[in-house]
Amino acid sequence: MKRFLIVTNSTKEDSFLLANQVRDYLKLHGGDGEICVDADNIPPNCDAECVIILGGDGTMLLASSILAEKGIPMIGINLGTVGFMADVDPCNMEEALECLLQDRFQIEERMNLTGTIYHNDKEIAMATALNDIVVARSGYSRIICLRIYVNGELLDIYEGDGVIISTPTGSTAYNLSAGGPIVSPKARLMLVTPISPHSLTSKSVVLSAEDKIEVEIVPKRKSQKVEAFATFDGRGYETLQPEDRICIRRSEKTTKLVKIYQTSFYEVLRSKMGETNR
Repeated sequence: MKRFLIVTNSTKEDSFLLANQVRDYLKLHGGDGEICVDADNIPPNCDAECVIILGGDGTMLLASSILAEKGIPMIGINLGTVGFMADVDPCNMEEALECLLQDRFQIEERMNLTGTIYHNDKEIAMATALNDIVVARSGYSRIICLRIYVNGELLDIYEGDGVIISTPTGSTAYNLSAGGPIVSPKARLMLVTPISPHSLTSKSVVLSAEDKIEVEIVPKRKSQKVEAFATFDGRGYETLQPEDRICIRRSEKTTKLVKIYQTSFYEVLRSKMGETNR
């Protein structure tokens, strides 16, 4: 690889300084790097062979939908906290850049989700997600009711704060906080995890990646015009009215992550989740 786009995170103090260091190193060793401020500003005509993300997993999520559409792989230099995807530390930056320039890396493909929102049976919005699609209640101190269908068959009716439809990559994000299982990112499946369910029996359900999920907003209050909202990787806020539905399936696009090190997911999991040596 020779052509790179370097994406900074304007909320990280060290991001701009590091971006210039990355660009200078690439230029000195026969590569070329263009700096882009924030993932939202990745140019539509980007023709880089690889995108270097300076930030954390959140910054990589912002870039993922754009880069998945273009098929451009990305690698993260972690300036965040946990960093399951951004697995290069700043202290190892030059080593990682040398590997990129010498084509010593692997590409790992991650499954994405596509969600389509319908109002009165008319499509009103569509977006993709690498981590999860969340349908959650709007307002405070009340619950929403959701019917969950899988391939047209009723799976369950959830009453609570909402539901998370997660990929394996997203299993360590909001899904984990809501009590869902952790899944290897190499798996091909979807997780349906209720958020604070008003039930003692509602648990996460593991589905095939080929299944089609439909979440329907069940009317609870006649006077309530907006019952819930949907987010895609924490963005793309869309309000949902009673009887609206969102159809979720595996996306045809994948997110390509560049892997320099042969660290296993389980080793990363032990490290990031704070497991101590015994």
